[in-house]
Amino acid sequence: MLTKKAKYGLKALVYLSRLPEGELAFINDIAVASNIPRRFLDAILGELRNEGYLESRKGKDGGYRLACPASEIHIGHVIRVLDGPLAPLACASRTQYQRCDDCDDEASCEVRHMMIEVRQAIADVLDSRSLEAMRDATGNDFFTDLPI
Repeated sequence: MLTKKAKYGLKALVYLSRLPEGELAFINDIAVASNIPRRFLDAILGELRNEGYLESRKGKDGGYRLACPASEIHIGHVIRVLDGPLAPLACASRTQYQRCDDCDDEASCEVRHMMIEVRQAIADVLDSRSLEAMRDATGNDFFTDLPI
């Protein structure tokens, strides 16, 4: 399940992607407009800045803006930065694999095989969608192929 941290991070990125190019946004403006607790948002934006998604400037004329075009920011990468692996189980993770303590034979573990398939489906969707596509999704066919 997506954590609030990742959800808030995505909401903040969408907000910033709507700014005119080069314009900065104050953290308080982002928090109020996106209904995100300011202290929590401060930590999230710091992580996104450290990963190169955001630029920031301090002072009276400071704030945050995207460090690269929204079309170059992929949702799966952002979620991995904020939440960690996409896999529902550690044994299905590509980046942080851990063997399950209760599994005698991974090769025949039906749960693991299903979770690998789930992880791949999640990654296929999230890694193929950019922040730009997410931002522009309202009112188009972005979600028509997704089961609800």
